[in-house]
Amino acid sequence: MSLASHAPIGFVPTNHADQALAFYEQTLGLSFVSDDAFALVFRCANGVMLRVVRVGEFTPASYTIFGWETANIEADVEALAAKGVVFERFSNFEQDPRGIWTAPNGNKVAWFKDPDGNTLSLSQH
Repeated sequence: MSLASHAPIGFVPTNHADQALAFYEQTLGLSFVSDDAFALVFRCANGVMLRVVRVGEFTPASYTIFGWETANIEADVEALAAKGVVFERFSNFEQDPRGIWTAPNGNKVAWFKDPDGNTLSLSQH
């Protein structure tokens, strides 16, 4: 048996379900599926499920916990910034004025936070 043929499911914690619903659906444009009392359920590309899970108090991780691959990171960063998304800046990365870091291999990454402080990303490979 191999999980390579099974669809992944992402999990992101929240203490602010109302704010998370607005952010993931309206700001990020994900398709809202349901609220099953445990999590807000969204669909991403190719049917990938994202569950924004109601949890008790938590400290957001200091690293990226979920991200999206894009074909045009500059356009997507600009579109999200126009909706009020603030892109993170890190002192150990040389980022362009929009907050996009270009890795030595040419990959590009931009980071932002959801209403709970979870670090999310866009990346272009």
